[in-house]
Amino acid sequence: MSAAEAARDVPARGVTARAPADGPSAGPSAAEVPWRRLDPRLIWADALRVVLSMLPGGVALFLFEARDAMTVWPLLGLAAWGLWGAGGDVVRWLTTRYRVTETHLERRTGLLVRSHRAVARELIRTVDADARLIHRLAGVRRVTVGAGQTTTALESALTLDALSREAAERLRRELTGAPEERTDEAPALAEFDWRWVVHNMFGIWGLVTAIGLLWGAYFTAGAFGGDPGGWLDSARDALGLGTAGSVAAGFAGMVVLGAVGMGGQFLTGQAHFRLTREPGEDGGSVLRTSRGLFRTREVARDESRTRGVSLSEPLLWRWLGTTDTSLITTGVFWWSEGVTILPRGPRRVALRVAAEVLGDDPFAAPLVRHPRSAARRRLAWALWVTGAAGLAAAPLGERAWLVVLLVLGPLALGVAYAGYRALGHAVTGPWLVFRAGALSRVTSALRRGAVSGVCVRQSPLQRRLGLATVRVSTAAGDGAYAARDLAVADAVPLAVAALPAVASFRAPAEAQGQVGRGGSVPAARIGSGRPAP
Repeated sequence: MSAAEAARDVPARGVTARAPADGPSAGPSAAEVPWRRLDPRLIWADALRVVLSMLPGGVALFLFEARDAMTVWPLLGLAAWGLWGAGGDVVRWLTTRYRVTETHLERRTGLLVRSHRAVARELIRTVDADARLIHRLAGVRRVTVGAGQTTTALESALTLDALSREAAERLRRELTGAPEERTDEAPALAEFDWRWVVHNMFGIWGLVTAIGLLWGAYFTAGAFGGDPGGWLDSARDALGLGTAGSVAAGFAGMVVLGAVGMGGQFLTGQAHFRLTREPGEDGGSVLRTSRGLFRTREVARDESRTRGVSLSEPLLWRWLGTTDTSLITTGVFWWSEGVTILPRGPRRVALRVAAEVLGDDPFAAPLVRHPRSAARRRLAWALWVTGAAGLAAAPLGERAWLVVLLVLGPLALGVAYAGYRALGHAVTGPWLVFRAGALSRVTSALRRGAVSGVCVRQSPLQRRLGLATVRVSTAAGDGAYAARDLAVADAVPLAVAALPAVASFRAPAEAQGQVGRGGSVPAARIGSGRPAP
């Protein structure tokens, strides 16, 4: 077995990997394990959903006597949606069974088309239990089990909707190996802080949130006989605002409304946030997060699958230290809740939590700055893009190309320079650290034992400038992480540090005893020999 295969999946922090139960002494056979049912309180939750879906229509029809089609049909559609969902949940409760054997978690469901899905317990990465407000009122939870697989419909490995709170907790303990009873509460690695709301109130999504809120308010007011358009015209006339003033006031109002909406969404979604490390199966541990005010959510992640941490800093809010923190772990996709271990917040908190999760502090290592020729490459691309945009705008006439150059040029050059300033890499102990990104600067610390392959790449322009890009492959996270546009002299040492089996990049094949049919095989050559300025 090669060194790459031997070092491919070293468990994090010395945690032993789980092995499937074997032999008759492991427990009862699969045929002897009884099937369990979903909780019947799901039906009561559906009855409440139907009542709530019909409530707006009843109020509009009987109290405000709304009769026009633009009001009645959307309300009827809302009521039909509630009835359809409730009916589907009743069928699911009648037809769904599940059980936990020594080796698998199994689920059978379906009325006309029966489905039997089994997930090996040794492959389970996350156990996610969430409850909407209606579920909480009924005392049930929806449990989602992640095992590093999705269908073409982006379904999770297995979902059970819904179990009682006690059954969901018991299933989580069975699948993660947590102790039956916790004598004391695990110390928190991080807890909710009200000051984090500042990092979550602004951004392009604030405008999207404002548009959604205004559209909902406009439709609701119209359904109850209001005239929002007339109200806005009256307010504009009373304030004496012209067209420009109305546009400016409207934009300012949308920014404020979007900030309030996003802040409220953060508070309700992340309230009571808590990150803890708890005992897991076979002497391992799990990282458990819990959050939510109206809708609660708990996620348990197998820590033996962790291969690193990524910190992402948006460009516009970098001065505030705003940082997103996510795990680099196997079997969990980047859009999954399982990779997010901390809400968007200050960088100092993200660095502290990352150090505690990894048991080391690779982000404290000084990064190797990339040569100035990397900046020239980005600035050249920015000028090319700006020039192409100017040529595309030239047929519009009236010096539209000049407006494009004056507006887009400084922005493109600024983003290019920000991208160059973000470049960096380091090798510190068992970690590889990569940093890159213009609009969002991402710093990733990846365990060297998790690297399965290395690619050193050079474009014609990179060869001209004496640059190279080193990309490492891994089974975790995004699948590949790269040190972009570093000097050729630094590329080979980084590749060798990431995966020692690539020594053939820099040593003659004869020295390694590699001889082909035609004799000795020449060593691979990287770069044109031109030093990076």
